[in-house]
Amino acid sequence: MIKIKLPDGSVREYAQGTTGMDIALSISEGLARNVLAAKVNGKVVDASMPINEDSDFQLLTWNDTDGKATFWHSSAHLLAEAIESLYPGTKFGIGPPIETGFYYDIDMGEKMLGQEDFKKIEDKVLELARQKNEYQRSSVSKADAIEYFKEKGDEYKLELLEGLEDGSITFYQQGNFTDLCRGPHIPNTGFVKAVKLMSVAGAYWRGDITRKQMTRVYAVTFPKQKELEEYLVLLEEAKRRDHRKLGKELELFAFSEKVGMGLPLWLPKGAMLRERLENFLRRAQVRAGYLPVITPHIASKELYLTSGHYAKYGADSFQPIRTPDEGEEFFLKPMNCPHHCEIYKTKPRSYRDLPLRLAEFGTVYRYEQSGELHGLTRVRGFTQDDAHIFCRPDQVEDEFMKVIDLVIYVFKALGFDNYSAQISLRDPENKQKYIGNDEDWDKAEASIIKSAAEKGLPTVVELGEAAFYGPKLDFMVKDALGRKWQLGTIQVDYQLPQRFELEYTGSDNQKHCPVMIHRAPFGSLERFIAILIENTAGNFPLWLSPEQLAVLPISEKYEDYANEVFLRLQEQDLRGYIDHRDEKIGRKIRDAEINKLPFMLIVGEKESEQGMVSVRKKGEGDLGMMSIEDFTKIALEEINKNIVKF
Repeated sequence: MIKIKLPDGSVREYAQGTTGMDIALSISEGLARNVLAAKVNGKVVDASMPINEDSDFQLLTWNDTDGKATFWHSSAHLLAEAIESLYPGTKFGIGPPIETGFYYDIDMGEKMLGQEDFKKIEDKVLELARQKNEYQRSSVSKADAIEYFKEKGDEYKLELLEGLEDGSITFYQQGNFTDLCRGPHIPNTGFVKAVKLMSVAGAYWRGDITRKQMTRVYAVTFPKQKELEEYLVLLEEAKRRDHRKLGKELELFAFSEKVGMGLPLWLPKGAMLRERLENFLRRAQVRAGYLPVITPHIASKELYLTSGHYAKYGADSFQPIRTPDEGEEFFLKPMNCPHHCEIYKTKPRSYRDLPLRLAEFGTVYRYEQSGELHGLTRVRGFTQDDAHIFCRPDQVEDEFMKVIDLVIYVFKALGFDNYSAQISLRDPENKQKYIGNDEDWDKAEASIIKSAAEKGLPTVVELGEAAFYGPKLDFMVKDALGRKWQLGTIQVDYQLPQRFELEYTGSDNQKHCPVMIHRAPFGSLERFIAILIENTAGNFPLWLSPEQLAVLPISEKYEDYANEVFLRLQEQDLRGYIDHRDEKIGRKIRDAEINKLPFMLIVGEKESEQGMVSVRKKGEGDLGMMSIEDFTKIALEEINKNIVKF
């Protein structure tokens, strides 16, 4: 007998060799009907895989992230079967699940797949799905696998086989399609009830531009037709909220080919939005004991050799800047932490000086591939709300929890109420990816796990997702459309202080090395603003809106009064503009609504005679005529209601 520990902590005994599906059936037949795969000791496996030892165990359904990934991976095989049956001779590369479905890279020779083919392929996928063919796993010798794909003439699979060891190769077959695959897969094709091909794109084999360009087919599947329909509605809403579209319409940012790909230009309204966000966090940081610093945009190569970043990322950075002095090289700053280490070293430190919290809105530069650039969410130059806390080992957990408080404050103030945290740890099977010794890593990981637990954060643990110098806590936020984004991050680092030979004098009058906590509640301002735009659909809270109001004179006769109103509002730190255009008031109101102005103040004959304004509020319509003082009170109350004190 073996002991199976379930997610609720309960333990059941089963015969050795029992499968995930057997366990599901022992719990509930209804549950078993929805099981897609299982997780055994942290590894996702087929529900039919025998379990031969005591294990931590979880059943995976469509409601689990790993369950969805398994569903979409299996759907990629089903798509390949449909394409092969419709277009014999097609060759196949890879077909992984992605965050929003899956893709398969295919080579159809001279045939070009287009939108006109989508319906036919979708119908074939559903026809094959209804056959409820099982996904059957089999171990294959390398020689037999090579022979199989030689007969098919599929050079892509043959190349993939080159990197595999004999004895580790598995095939999966469903219906008439067999693929080289590690799995896992869902029990049978019948789970797939809805399919939509989303797009096709060119993709170089293995991302190598010197290799052949294949056709990448993107698709998504669901266990219910209704869920596909809801997803398509969400996609349309996502297009409406796309930060690239709204950024242009609201005149927040732009890109220029002459400036360079992935290097955003912040227009006046966008710069004002950034400034509001920076000032908001600066105020919270001052109250939390952070000290501001500023570091250069470039640094000597020696700095990144010391930190270890050059060895890890040097090849993917912008090329070095060489000066007239022989052998002198600088790099565009790819991160701020090494600079902050050098600031720490500017004078001797005592245990009484710690924690030392250094904060900077530091712009960094990373050479992202052109195909990976995407609006503000993936750029080559971005500003981090970066800070580094240098503390004693006994202060780590307290400081870490204070940073958690700050991150949660930022999220709540900006309307991100649905969040969880990912504890990103070292991969215990691949320690050579990381620097430092086991003792320091164990202490750092334990501090993060304990701090997150004490704060009651909902967390998941991911092995292999740590930074090369330390584990981290990554905050995952769900937006208004239910999409998940990684935003704030906090990292515990024992390594950089050692590499930079940082020290402080302890109470024992001996030299000790501090611990470093890296933190960035926004992550990058560019990415955070992109997500904020899409989450709010550009309807920013009043305190954050670049322009809070528009004063709309009915005609030029009332411009002097409009100027008087605007000056009085500016005295109360309310921001906006006067629409001086020679347009009818209806056009001015429509344009202000399109530009998502929170308030419109209309002034005409009655208003100027009585010293009043007629107020329209976005989303509520007319609020009636009122005094400037009463309007100011309404606006300031809304601002104060939105901003929670840290």
